Amino acid sequence: MQNEHMSIWGLVSEASLVVQLVMATLVLASVASWYLIIQRSAALRRSERLLRSFLERFRSGELAQLYREGSEQALPSEAALQRIFLAGYREFSQLQRQPGIAPDAVIEGVERSLYVAIAEQEERLESGLQFLATVGSVSPYIGLFGTVWGIMNSFLGLSMVQQATLSTVAPGIAEALIATAIGLFAAIPAVMAYNRFAARGQSLTGRYYSFGNELQARLHRRLHAGSPNVAAAA
Repeated sequence: MQNEHMSIWGLVSEASLVVQLVMATLVLASVASWYLIIQRSAALRRSERLLRSFLERFRSGELAQLYREGSEQALPSEAALQRIFLAGYREFSQLQRQPGIAPDAVIEGVERSLYVAIAEQEERLESGLQFLATVGSVSPYIGLFGTVWGIMNSFLGLSMVQQATLSTVAPGIAEALIATAIGLFAAIPAVMAYNRFAARGQSLTGRYYSFGNELQARLHRRLHAGSPNVAAAA
């Protein structure tokens, strides 16, 4: 019976209600953060794969053909670079139809459209990071609260016995320390994932801006080439 009581499950089941609530909260936060970690990892891998694929097509194909293909199909949410291209080229085509518009005004309009599209994709990359940051920063303190509460109850229990021994104090302290362990178990993966996802998101955002500059340069060359129908020739 003593071994069963001193097992982890026995300590958790014998813990006070407050400590059990703290443990349950931390376990739920850990499960949610792991689900988000797996989901975001898969989404980022797919985003990077689609980015490389579209960039190859962009540099070797015609813009008008790429625009028609992208407009006629449903794009996955991870096809960020293609969505940025569609936004920029759509603005370019619309401005080109306006009579008497200056080439610089066309490029400025395309630039504004690209900034908006990139900002939308940057916001998508940051989805879920706030939750991971919250779990990583708050979980240790929640676990510490459970530990302090458990140790406080242990010392209050000592006042009711005439002789305090290690066997009297150990179960209460052990169950309290479990809350801290669960808090660290929830926080450490969340912090590591947050740092990793933030770095990968910044890398992708940098590539989005580089692509926007490349698209602007290509459209700028088209505008100043003197083509009679730039929107179709591009």
